[in-house]
Amino acid sequence: MKFLLVFDFDHTIVDENSDTWIVKCAPERKLPNGLRNSYQPGHWTEYMGRVFAYLGDNGVKEDEMKRTMITIPFTAGMVDLLGFIGKNKELFDCIIVSDSNTVFIDWILKAADFHEVFDEVFTNPAAFSSTGYLTVQNFHAHRCAKCPKNLCKRKVLKEFLDKQLERGVSYTQIVYIGDGGNDLCPVMFLKKNDVAMPRQGYTLEKKISQLAEDLSPVQCSVLVWSSATDIMSYLKLLIKE
Repeated sequence: MKFLLVFDFDHTIVDENSDTWIVKCAPERKLPNGLRNSYQPGHWTEYMGRVFAYLGDNGVKEDEMKRTMITIPFTAGMVDLLGFIGKNKELFDCIIVSDSNTVFIDWILKAADFHEVFDEVFTNPAAFSSTGYLTVQNFHAHRCAKCPKNLCKRKVLKEFLDKQLERGVSYTQIVYIGDGGNDLCPVMFLKKNDVAMPRQGYTLEKKISQLAEDLSPVQCSVLVWSSATDIMSYLKLLIKE
């Protein structure tokens, strides 16, 4: 009996957007209007590439970025929740599927000593170039019309589950914890026995409600959370059953 926990990262594990938090490193802690207005829907990764280039051009180095990123606050109750999952790893497999990047997530999890909690992290690959600039790439290519072009979380989840099945691992239940519009696609892939946990007041909750109003509700159960304590209460029930 094993459960799979799937976490988004921004506004779920951490209480901010890691990509916008890095702007604190920019001159006067803001981006020029031209750069800020250059974002095109569905092309966030390319936009962040330009942001990182701007930071590099302004002499912002890796150590300064790291110092800034590890000050990002965790969501209320999240530290306790991750500690609880870490103590019960024989029951929970735990992955992150995020539109952030490998460098930011790695820094933040390692600084808080949570990297052991997660079995895998699926996010946009990032690295520092020989000139010290942070670069980021799309996670993968996909054909899903609903998702941003760099990442379809449903595809990631499906491929992960297929790979686990090949290893002889199947899950009693999947619990998907997220907040954003790009979390809807994987939630719609969940089955009747699974649980979606959208964050209260955020886009994912609103989109799931809208589907129910349109009489095409998601198949899985839906449990809304406002603090990670709510998630922990549910997981404690789950392992008692």
